[in-house]
Amino acid sequence: MEHDGQLQLYAAVAVQLKEAHAKVRSLQVPEGVRMALTRKLLVITAAAKHDLAGAARRLERFTEDLDEGRMPEEER
Repeated sequence: MEHDGQLQLYAAVAVQLKEAHAKVRSLQVPEGVRMALTRKLLVITAAAKHDLAGAARRLERFTEDLDEGRMPEEER
């Protein structure tokens, strides 16, 4: 039964990651900001391989920040 819950969480995180990537691509922000956001998503994706629950929490915070307009500094 625990395995089913893990699979459901994995599927939910995968869908949320896909939506977050699409949202980042559609933003009208400088390229450096887009790169910083994309890098954060890649870190969350990598973390999901080792700590799915932690990655889900990080993704939720990332999405909240994005929805609230909190953007990272522009990368150079």
